[in-house]
Amino acid sequence: MKILVTGGAGFIASNVVDAYVAAGHEVAVVDNLSTGKKENVNPAVKLYTMDIADPRLADVFADFKPRLVNHHAAQISVPLSVDDPLADAHTNVMGLLNVLTNCRQHRVEKVIYVSSGGVVYGEPKQFPATEMFPLQPTSPYGIAKYAGELYLKFFAAQAGIKFVALRYSNVYGPRQMPHGEAGVVSIFIQALMAGKAPTIFGDGKCVRDYVFVGDVVEANLKAIERGENVAVNIGTGRPTDVNELYRLVCDALHTDMKALSGPPRRGDLLANYLDATLAGTVLGWKPKVSLAEGVVLTAQYFKNLAEKK
Repeated sequence: MKILVTGGAGFIASNVVDAYVAAGHEVAVVDNLSTGKKENVNPAVKLYTMDIADPRLADVFADFKPRLVNHHAAQISVPLSVDDPLADAHTNVMGLLNVLTNCRQHRVEKVIYVSSGGVVYGEPKQFPATEMFPLQPTSPYGIAKYAGELYLKFFAAQAGIKFVALRYSNVYGPRQMPHGEAGVVSIFIQALMAGKAPTIFGDGKCVRDYVFVGDVVEANLKAIERGENVAVNIGTGRPTDVNELYRLVCDALHTDMKALSGPPRRGDLLANYLDATLAGTVLGWKPKVSLAEGVVLTAQYFKNLAEKK
C-alpha cells in the first residue's frame, strides 16, 4: 500500500516508517525538518521537505498518490502552546486541515491520526482515563488535538475518509528528542551520560503513562487494516511519577547522581494515565514492553549513538 507519513523524520514517525517499509509498503515522508532529522528517514522512502501547512502539499499528493495517510506531524510542546497558541494552531489545526483537504481531493481511503491521551481528557477526577471520559483539554495543544478529531469526523461523514485516532500517552524510546513531556526520558539519559545533573520540575510527583515506541509502532501497523472512525487510547495503564522514572534511568545507567529541583512548568497536568482496553478490542493491540525494560533499551540506544561519534 502507498502510505504518506507526515512528520516522518521525527522520533515516533520515523520508527513507524521503518516498520511500514519492513512490512512491504511503499512509503513517502513529508517533514519540514524543524525538529525531525534527515538521518532518521529510511533510505527506501522519498522525502518531501516542506511544512504541512504549505499549499504545495497538493503537489505531493498528486505526485505520490497515497491510499493512506499517517499524520504524525505536529507541534508537540504544551508550554509552547500556552505561550504561543497561534503557532500551535498553525501546525496542529491549519496544517491538519491542509492534509485532510488534500486527502479529500486525492481520494485517500484512510487517515491514521495521532491525538493525545495525555491532554485531551484534561484533569480527570479518576484514573485510568477511558475513551468514555469527557474531552476537556486545558491547553491550546490539547484543544487543537481535540479539534483534529472533530475534523476527522467531519471528513469521514462528508468525504467517506475512514480514520483511526491514536490517543498516545507519553511515548519514549530510541530516537527520542528532548521535547514534549515524554522527552523527559531522553533528557535524563543524555544529561546523566554527559555527567550533568538533570532538573526535576516541581516535586517530581506528576504522574504519567510511559509507553515504549516499539509498542506504539505496533499500534500504527495494526491501524492500517483495523479500526474505522474511532479513537483509541495507546498507553500502558500504569502510572509512574517523575521521581520513579528518574530512579529507573539512574539504574539503567548505573549512577546515583542526584537531580536538581526546578519550579513547576506552566500547562503541566498533575496526573494522567490511560486505559487501553478499547485498543485491544478494536486493533488487537496491547503494550508488551515494561518501563524498566524500555528505559534500558533507550539508554543502550543513546550509548551506542555516543560511541559512533
